[in-house]
Amino acid sequence: MKIRYALPALAAAAALVLTGCTNNAAEEGTDGDKVDASTTIKPDEAAVALLPEDIREAGTILIGTDAEYPPNEYKNDKGEPIGWGVDLAEAVSAKLGLTPEWEILGFDSIIPRIQEGVVNLGSSSFTDTLERQQSVDFVNFLNAGSQWAAPAGTEVDPDNACGLTVAVQTGTVQHLDEMPRRDQECKDAGKDAIEILPFEGQPEVTNAVVNGMADAFSADLPVTIDAVDKLGDQLHVVGEMFDAAPYGFATQKDSDMTKAVQAALQSLMDDGTYLEILTEAGFEAGALTEATINAATA
Repeated sequence: MKIRYALPALAAAAALVLTGCTNNAAEEGTDGDKVDASTTIKPDEAAVALLPEDIREAGTILIGTDAEYPPNEYKNDKGEPIGWGVDLAEAVSAKLGLTPEWEILGFDSIIPRIQEGVVNLGSSSFTDTLERQQSVDFVNFLNAGSQWAAPAGTEVDPDNACGLTVAVQTGTVQHLDEMPRRDQECKDAGKDAIEILPFEGQPEVTNAVVNGMADAFSADLPVTIDAVDKLGDQLHVVGEMFDAAPYGFATQKDSDMTKAVQAALQSLMDDGTYLEILTEAGFEAGALTEATINAATA
């Protein structure tokens, strides 16, 4: 049974505006087939009208994802991206009357490809931050945060992690913001440094903890909960969720695409499809009622 995790709401202003159970843990693929959202979701005329003309005429939307962050975005046995984040992005595509085409990229390369205009939408569990907003816009769709996990039977305190080895996915807020901050606090206090162990994909991050390479990992809460769901005999959640922040679809800065995606997401919220997707995934507690743009305040 999936853990139903209560995600605390962000500040009211943000809420109105917000990667087999063996030592090869956290299998990357599943044999699940993709579901074509266009068969059940009809285009929203108002959202379609906001699209850039070239994309509307092409009839397709190129979506970039890392697909290494289960349960949000990952690959099935055919190499196709699946997960609730993929389902939501494809539902947005259907509301826009577009056929989604996926490009699997390294996490760090998605935003640059959006800036270049090559990728139309980034759907890869992006945490909306002020720093990232300098490069792209975010259409916010979930309140989330970070959560640690450690080997079952061990006692790890994220707030007292000096001297530990902590695994993270490359390019995430845990890699670039959280762990450097914690490491510097240890050094400033004259304590042992934290060894930050980055990996390209979340399955490798999880494996590092299960296989004893790392003392713990830090990831977005939905990802940590999914890993513990699958590997409850080998992993457990430690500490509390922290650094609550909005997830967002990434789009080109100040573009009509941002407005179109916002309208499409709002339409999904209004007709109940959005909440159905989050409820099926077990993360409805983080749902928003309004599709916002660039809600992050930090």
